[in-house]
Amino acid sequence: MSDNQRHTILRFAIIFLLIAVGFVAVIVKITIIQTREREQWLKIAKNQIKTNQPIAATRGNILDCEGRLLASSMPQYYVTMDTRVEALHLGGDTLFYRYVDTIANGLSRIVADRSSEEYRRIMVTAFRSKNKKDQIINKLTKRRITYTEKKQIEQLPLIKRGVYKSGIQFDDQHRRVKPFGSLASRTIGSIYGDGGYGNAGLEKQFNKELAGHDGISTRQRVGGRTEYITVKEEEDGIDVVTTINTDLQDIVETALRERLEMVQGDWGCCMLMETQSGHIKAIANLDRNTDGAYLETMNHAVTRVEPGSTFKTIALMAALDDNKFELYDTVSVTREPWVYMGKSKHTDSHPKDTIYTVRSALAISSNQALAKIITRSYEGSAHKFIRRLSKMGLMDSVYCEIPGAQKARIEFPKDTVTLSKMAYGYSVELTPMQIMTFYNAIANNGKMIRPVLVSELRKDGMTLKTFETDVIRSSICKKSTLNDIKACLHDVVWDNKLGTASVRKWQNTIVAYKAQSELVHIAGKTGTAQLLTRKGYSGHNHRMTFVGYFPEENPQYTCICMIENPKNYPLYDAGFDCGGTVRQIAEKVIAYADCYTIQDGQLILDKR
Repeated sequence: MSDNQRHTILRFAIIFLLIAVGFVAVIVKITIIQTREREQWLKIAKNQIKTNQPIAATRGNILDCEGRLLASSMPQYYVTMDTRVEALHLGGDTLFYRYVDTIANGLSRIVADRSSEEYRRIMVTAFRSKNKKDQIINKLTKRRITYTEKKQIEQLPLIKRGVYKSGIQFDDQHRRVKPFGSLASRTIGSIYGDGGYGNAGLEKQFNKELAGHDGISTRQRVGGRTEYITVKEEEDGIDVVTTINTDLQDIVETALRERLEMVQGDWGCCMLMETQSGHIKAIANLDRNTDGAYLETMNHAVTRVEPGSTFKTIALMAALDDNKFELYDTVSVTREPWVYMGKSKHTDSHPKDTIYTVRSALAISSNQALAKIITRSYEGSAHKFIRRLSKMGLMDSVYCEIPGAQKARIEFPKDTVTLSKMAYGYSVELTPMQIMTFYNAIANNGKMIRPVLVSELRKDGMTLKTFETDVIRSSICKKSTLNDIKACLHDVVWDNKLGTASVRKWQNTIVAYKAQSELVHIAGKTGTAQLLTRKGYSGHNHRMTFVGYFPEENPQYTCICMIENPKNYPLYDAGFDCGGTVRQIAEKVIAYADCYTIQDGQLILDKR
């Protein structure tokens, strides 16, 4: 074997030996790591793991028709402090004790929820604690602070030098607020917690659009510090623009509240709707709590009730449109109850022996007259009455952006006795929204349109979606029928002898006006329905309603006011209380929305 071959073999042997030694060393090291050093390395690995942290999206705003905030997510903060920050302990404890009094005094002055002594005690206790958890103060302030307060605190000595010097941090949270307080509060709705999802009203109906989409950031612990890296940007929620006008909402809610406090009703509902567009400009729902105060707790606008005499207009329209009666046909009524088919008694609130025309029967709101008109028209053929109501659009489901809106309940009557009660608003159920929608169709020359509560969805000032006016029925009845009904609704307010919403008299002298107004002409209908209790219909418990439109010559708005169970018996009166409330609203709304003059008895509107 030559020298070159021996050198080659030797080199290969050395290389092989080194590889074998290295392999054995790796096996030994792995064994040591898996046994003796396992816990140490697992702890290190845990600190290096990247974890996902959600980036909360800001919930969209709810705005009125003028762009004013009805609900918004405002940034608020909790002040936290980590006394473990290394800078506070340099030079012993010099830095902490040099500034603790200044910080305590500043927080007490700016936030004003604790005394400076209490702030100092909390910080010193945490600084001296031997327990690491107790060295962190999660809520240094009792309450959340505003952005303005946060900026002031950031200017305090030491704090302005940053978190790694002071240990002071701000826990960012968004709180849902309603700048206008209780105005339309139930319709706007609410959310679960401050970062939750909508649980009522528009907050619930448009929760998906308002909520937006959360982003994702990656959190990594490196060298004792936490670093955040954004993986996915958050997408803030979309703004919902409503048709509500805050000024008109204030007018409507104030008028309803004042009337409720006067009559001490259980609850009240009042709505204002633009006649031609269907836009809901105001919607107020007030319930009386145990303390006697009125608060927004339930949306009665979309809850079914027996409509009472406001249904007489609908029933009469059906008979007129089916050519069963004409406007000046006569109907006799009696002082005594009219017993129909030996079962059902029909009485009037002002009983007397007389003869009414169909027109005057509606003006004075005679139960007997309407029961006779409908039973004579549809006795033995009640299906034709229901069919006519359906053709008038009354059976259609009126979609509304308010969650939980109920459908009308108008069922085929099992007997003619039930039909006689349906004539004046019993054995049927409608929501105040549906009643207003029907009367708005009368004001709108027969065209029934869906109420609109949301006009558009908007993002960063740009319109993403617009909600157009939907036509439910292009015409609810014949033109001649519509003219007859309008004449009847005029008399309800303007016939001082018969009209239930005209005037209040004492010994034949006018002492008060109900829905009549010299400033704006209103037409409409009253309704007073007995409340159904466990013992049957109660004699002194009623639901009062007035629904009408104005100005009568050129309707711009339709308004309904409904009050449940007023306590001022026997003085309560649907025409005076609910009609008077609508009159008060109409006068203020017309003054707010339009400039107008009256010439030769005609109201002339000049749009601003």
